[in-house]
Amino acid sequence: MTEPSKFVRVCGLSELDEDTPKRVDIDGTPVSVVRTEGEVFAIYDICSHANVSLSEGEVEDCQIECWLHGSSFDLRTGKPSGLPATRPVPVYPVKIEGDDVLVSLTQES
Repeated sequence: MTEPSKFVRVCGLSELDEDTPKRVDIDGTPVSVVRTEGEVFAIYDICSHANVSLSEGEVEDCQIECWLHGSSFDLRTGKPSGLPATRPVPVYPVKIEGDDVLVSLTQES
């Protein structure tokens, strides 16, 4: 099992298309990695309202939208910005080293 503060490589920066979520798995934890607005974000991949993958949704204005019911979550904070979701989802620290995208399961919020 990965230490909580340890960063692990999840993909290459060149593998991330702008505004297109990529689902990765870190020790059994589903994470959606998103490149948008010049930054890379990592957010828990399961919607807090319905048990569906956020990485199947669309990204716009630093928000990821759940495709099932339309709830949106801020990629920076994990807070919902649209109903029906009312609970935030965890976001995780990201580091870029060369072309490597590294994520730590230490929650930022």
